[in-house]
Amino acid sequence: MKLTEIQDLIKFVARAGVTEVEIEQKEFKITIKSEMPRGRGKKDEPMVQAIQVPAGMPQAMMQAPMVAAPAAAPSATPDASDSDAEETNDYIEVKSPMIGTFYRRPAPDKDLFCEVGDVVKQGDTVCVIEAMKLFNEIESEVSGKIVKILVDDNSPVEYDQPLFLVDPS
Repeated sequence: MKLTEIQDLIKFVARAGVTEVEIEQKEFKITIKSEMPRGRGKKDEPMVQAIQVPAGMPQAMMQAPMVAAPAAAPSATPDASDSDAEETNDYIEVKSPMIGTFYRRPAPDKDLFCEVGDVVKQGDTVCVIEAMKLFNEIESEVSGKIVKILVDDNSPVEYDQPLFLVDPS
């Protein structure tokens, strides 16, 4: 199953209000569960998680937390117009290291980690991604000024999805 097919399936589950979908094929098994968030976000917006594992993997392994380091690499958005591409060539993307829900603050009653125009240093926490009921602080791998936040608060994000644009100069 391709990543785009999995993403489409996750979006369908979120829109349809289905609580669980499980697909098992020869080489893998994927389970997508949807539940209502507790204490975060909009009242009727479901939270969706996708877990993909090889078909023969034990159940205990599926419950292990995902740990990954954030990735940052310079690139331009392929769908952008020429002027947008020129503007983003000098910026570095802070990307999501995992699938989960993106939050701009540590708790609903706390201040934002960063805003457009803020200067961040390498190692500063820029957001939190909730994956499998674990809140993972995402740290910037570059120093610079936040020029754009590419994801809305309380939104699902995919692995390697750009979250922020940082101007390293």
